[in-house]
Amino acid sequence: MIESIPTKPGARDQLMNDLKSVIQDAEQWLRHGSQLTGEELQAAKAKFERTLTSAKADLIRLEEAVVHKTKVAAKATDEYVQENPWKAVGIGAAAGCIIGMLISRR
Repeated sequence: MIESIPTKPGARDQLMNDLKSVIQDAEQWLRHGSQLTGEELQAAKAKFERTLTSAKADLIRLEEAVVHKTKVAAKATDEYVQENPWKAVGIGAAAGCIIGMLISRR
């Protein structure tokens, strides 16, 4: 029984948007960095740092969600194997045979 993870909707999409924004800001800095004045440079730097901080926070949240989901799945798998050892052995053997046949075809 895998439970749902309380993450904000679209966290992966938000992370991708933040990362794209970081890349775009970095590219703009590289192209126009020498032409910016003191105030413009400070504003661009502040915007870049905010976007980077947001991307890092989103990445950490996404990583925590993945780790949590993995732990829940591992626990569910362990419980299933404990309760149904012969089914687990049969499933493992079938999966091994299928993978072996697929590998031998190549």
